[in-house]
Amino acid sequence: MLFNYRYSGNSQVHSNANSAGISFAPDTRRDPTFFVGKLHKKIAFREAISALHDVVVSDLRFKPKDKTAYKEWAAQQESLWLAEFMGAYDMQATDSRIKTLKEELHTISAEKDRVMGPFYKARKNYFDFLYQKDRDAWFVLDPVISVHPDEMFFECFSQDESTYGKLSASYNVFKEVNEFECGTTNIDYSAALYNEFQKIRDYKETDFKIDPAGFQVQTSQEELYHEVKIDLPDSWVRGFLQVSSAMTLPAATFDLHPMDVYNFCSWLRRFKEKQGPRSIRFILEPGKPVRAVFEPWNHEIVCARSLYTGPQTREIRIWGRRRMLILERLIPIAKKFTVHLTGNGLPSFYIADLGDMQFTLGLSGWTANDWSRAGQFDLMAPRAIVDDSAKLKVFADLKTRWMAKPETIATATGLDKATVLGALGIYTQAGKVIFDLHTGFYRLRELSREPLPLEELRFSNPQEAAANKLVQEKRIQFTEQDIPGVGLQLKGTVKSPHRVYHPVIVIDADERLSEAHCDCSFYSTNKLYKGPCEHMLALRIAHTEKIIPENNSVK
Repeated sequence: MLFNYRYSGNSQVHSNANSAGISFAPDTRRDPTFFVGKLHKKIAFREAISALHDVVVSDLRFKPKDKTAYKEWAAQQESLWLAEFMGAYDMQATDSRIKTLKEELHTISAEKDRVMGPFYKARKNYFDFLYQKDRDAWFVLDPVISVHPDEMFFECFSQDESTYGKLSASYNVFKEVNEFECGTTNIDYSAALYNEFQKIRDYKETDFKIDPAGFQVQTSQEELYHEVKIDLPDSWVRGFLQVSSAMTLPAATFDLHPMDVYNFCSWLRRFKEKQGPRSIRFILEPGKPVRAVFEPWNHEIVCARSLYTGPQTREIRIWGRRRMLILERLIPIAKKFTVHLTGNGLPSFYIADLGDMQFTLGLSGWTANDWSRAGQFDLMAPRAIVDDSAKLKVFADLKTRWMAKPETIATATGLDKATVLGALGIYTQAGKVIFDLHTGFYRLRELSREPLPLEELRFSNPQEAAANKLVQEKRIQFTEQDIPGVGLQLKGTVKSPHRVYHPVIVIDADERLSEAHCDCSFYSTNKLYKGPCEHMLALRIAHTEKIIPENNSVK
């Protein structure tokens, strides 16, 4: 998907001995959205916006080690190793020859370093220049800012497509609000801005501005604008929408004291796991302290200051826990952290209460959004059937209020609550509405200027679409067997219109698809190099949702 932005100038932060100023350049292609005021809670805002930056640059995908230097060294040593091996035929002559060769190689190596030294230095300087010059390319999509009548909030998504960040700041964060226009816009953001944010101090008068001047510049002055075109993969946009939709799901909710979050981060900093499972098991018992068990060490951290007040005992496992380190910077300024767990291996949310600000960290079920989790959590599927007139009524009412609860919209439109919730769910999946976990409001927020192609975004590949259809038609039967030391084995039969397939998959302790095979042509041709076939995916989805075929039973 191609996103086009047009900014009037660049975002800037200026600072001197007595004052500072933050000026964001908004996207002038969108409806005018601006804000002008003076910061009151400067240090808290600096730390929160810096944590949001950590989300923007976050990329925890596996990166293989660079073995180039080792291979060059091994190539240079090969002749020496061969000479030493052959030296057994005449030890004295070989030792003399090896000594001579080593001296010659040392001379050649020194001469090579002398001759190539300027080149290596110039190459290093060149790559250092590119690193600084193109560093802004790290930021896949410029952050989104929404201005509402009661607050302003920033949203962003990480590079590895697994972490969502949202910073909400009420107008109490500002001691002076001069003018604002409600709406949503993208802002010009760069790495240099982050470095300038660190210069904000409590004793400096700090202006905060989403610059309205960009909308007042004459269209003939094209030299004042710069355009940015970003071609985003569909998976990035799909992930953003899935995390947003996940906020509306039922969840186990509890509060954590900042020291409990500090203990979590401290353990993750001190120890590095070498084998799975790499999860946290939250043990929630009504009226008792929250307990967190870090695997594979089975180290238990008891959150003595944090009691679980839910109605029933639950045990929920989450993965991708190192992403929680983003919360470290917020610990000194947070009053508490509210945790929302939607289920085992499903998205989780952590809301830092910063007084007049709230920082929401949303984590997908897994850090690596690869095929090992594909098809397990499809939030893009329609949840309700709502006629167009009802949808338009709901959206029109929300547009006049900017934020509202479903009950309020239902009363104003005369629709029942279920219909309103269905319409809001559809708009959330379309990127036009967002659910605010902290307040319980649905808020108007259009992710992009142009409508998103939902049919293209719904599934990540044809296999996932075909698997979803098989599950909906209830064509899967399966049995499950727990194999000690291996994982959970699922064997199934999948009835297609032409024949019956027999997929077998193994899910390991980390909830990954570790082994799989099927008797279909897709697997016979590609094995797992192109991901699992639709029959494997359908088997896993059916097991996750415990779908029972009609007139059959699941063993």
